[in-house]
Amino acid sequence: MKQLSGLDSAFLTMESSTTVGHITGVLVIDTSTSPEPWTFERFRRHLLSRMPALQPFTQQLVEVPLGLDRPYWIDAPNFDLDYHLRHVAVPGDESRIAFAELVSRIHARPLDRSRPLWECYVVDGLPDGCSALVTKVHHAAIDGVSGQELLASLVDLEADAPVPAEVEEYVAPNATNPEDVMARAMLSLAASPFRMIKAGVTIGRSLPILGQLLETVDTGGKKSSVVDSITNRMSAPETPFNKTIGPHRRWAYSSVPLDDVKAIKNELGLTVNDVVLGVVAGVLRRWLENNGGIPDRSLAAMVPLSVRKEGDAGQFGNQVSGTVATLATHLDDPIERLKAIHQGMNVAKQSQDALPAEILTDITQVAPPAVAALASRLIASTKLADRVNLPFNVVVSNVPGPPIPIYLAGAEIKGNFPVSAIVDGVGLNVTVQSTNGMLDFGFVSDRDLVPDLWDMAESVSVELKSLMKAAGVAKNKGKKKKR
Repeated sequence: MKQLSGLDSAFLTMESSTTVGHITGVLVIDTSTSPEPWTFERFRRHLLSRMPALQPFTQQLVEVPLGLDRPYWIDAPNFDLDYHLRHVAVPGDESRIAFAELVSRIHARPLDRSRPLWECYVVDGLPDGCSALVTKVHHAAIDGVSGQELLASLVDLEADAPVPAEVEEYVAPNATNPEDVMARAMLSLAASPFRMIKAGVTIGRSLPILGQLLETVDTGGKKSSVVDSITNRMSAPETPFNKTIGPHRRWAYSSVPLDDVKAIKNELGLTVNDVVLGVVAGVLRRWLENNGGIPDRSLAAMVPLSVRKEGDAGQFGNQVSGTVATLATHLDDPIERLKAIHQGMNVAKQSQDALPAEILTDITQVAPPAVAALASRLIASTKLADRVNLPFNVVVSNVPGPPIPIYLAGAEIKGNFPVSAIVDGVGLNVTVQSTNGMLDFGFVSDRDLVPDLWDMAESVSVELKSLMKAAGVAKNKGKKKKR
């Protein structure tokens, strides 16, 4: 039995009739590499054999009455794999559009909190004879890094790794008595004053560092404070996707060679993440030109940052913070835009490194879930996002993945495309994962706010080529990996 952290609980309280708190991963797989026919039953046996290492798959929530304290994870007493594992096919003509529409509908449905918070769909009928694995896991259980660790427990480095011919059904090793949960909750409540004191100390230590955000930096040739240049007094410019969201989603995806991104990075002395942000900035500029125009002020992105330390491997849950970064979309010149992004990220990272790593965790430990849930409902019911702009327009996350071929029950993974969460006021999320020499982009949006989401996804390669030309680097001549 383990209690959720305040940050983990926040992903539960954010959920509403229009907002889901889970994240979805889409693995595109080539089943022809399997040493024997790759079937749904074969994958079921493979998954069942790995279940002891997949802790988030075998635990479920126990809520504390009246929301007085954070929930607990317990071993699921009546685990039912066949509820969580499902087999479907792409309808129609096996197109990328039809597949993305199916993923959108799967992602938009909330998870059942009375069961372990995950679902997995084996999807047949993708283009080029591929299949896919679409897996939903609640953000309360994993973040980007622990999600990669979860994937590592499922995959192998060789196609011929054995899959057991017979596997016993999973049974939870320990049953938890509800009275034990209440006893733990009472002890946790008794410690609330100490958590408040700890949060106050953490904030106090952070105030001098937060004050440094008022120092001036050069962002694209104009001297201004970080706060002013990135958020213009804590308010990002208005865009069509910064509104109250509905319950339905769109998802689109694309891939580009990682070597092309690295070529720009090396030529200009940047980081891979800088170039990813530069690509996203260019994509948004192209889209905004056709949808109301590019704002005079720069768009800003919330960039999640991992605060995991050495020795934290294997620990699930959320250990993340975040920073607000300029996308420099007000700059026409792509190189100047990249330099402004790089400088802004450097300042943000320096401030982030100086802040206590536990600041976000400590703050979120204080408010009882009932209070946090009430605040979330109030914001949703008043449609505050339609009247007040947040400090950022979009969430952009870049998660490193394995640089080598990996296999799922013998099928080679050709792509690992994310489908992340969106919230009121931020109806667009761009998450990127690297997979065996490719960068896989997943765009998710509110269905009505961005009806032409494929325009964004398909302009990723166009914008990357534009950046390569501006940086004076040649197109990668290596063999392009088939997607």
